[in-house]
Amino acid sequence: MNYRILIVEDEPKLREVLCDLMHSRGDIPTQACNGVEALQIISEQEFDAVLLDIMMPELDGLSVCRALRRSSDVPIIFLTALSDEEDKLLGFELGADDYITKPFSLSVLYAKTEALIKRNQRRVVFGERMDCGEIVLETSTRRVFAGKNEVMLTPKEFALLKCLMQNKNIVLSREQLLVKCWGYDYEGEDRAVDTHIRRLREKLGKYSDCIKTVIKAGYKMEG
Repeated sequence: MNYRILIVEDEPKLREVLCDLMHSRGDIPTQACNGVEALQIISEQEFDAVLLDIMMPELDGLSVCRALRRSSDVPIIFLTALSDEEDKLLGFELGADDYITKPFSLSVLYAKTEALIKRNQRRVVFGERMDCGEIVLETSTRRVFAGKNEVMLTPKEFALLKCLMQNKNIVLSREQLLVKCWGYDYEGEDRAVDTHIRRLREKLGKYSDCIKTVIKAGYKMEG
């Protein structure tokens, strides 16, 4: 199967058990011990599913889920000792796909994870393909092609490219791109957009000419 699964859990023993479970099924687990580390990993890699603890130091699972849903539809399963109905409803409102309460059965957890991954992979919706010249973006599979070659983008780079393609020939300011790709509560500087645009252009290579810089205004995609 070789599913790529991110395990975000602050209890070392449980993290180890879950990693062993995924390895035994032929999958590729990656570990994070807190929410901050999880978001850093997610910004650099793509995953087929995320197992996410809620009560964690530095940044809780609800905040991680909220941030992740701005740029990704990867299946998310909350792992938590919280069983209150309001907590579960909040998790689902933020975009979680399932919720499993500790202690739990490993076989049930894996069955839920596998089912969500397969369901997500089967979602092929017409109209989920966008193109601009030789650049093609598939939203359902989160794949990008430049010419005949597939381009591997981080979640943030993918979100930026998707936003530009959805607004083809429209100038978007840095502030607009921050809101659309980072969210309203992002506290960083708008120059973060410039950095990600530069990296996106580098990966698209000679096909990046369609991403135009509009001086003192922002960026637009022409095609």
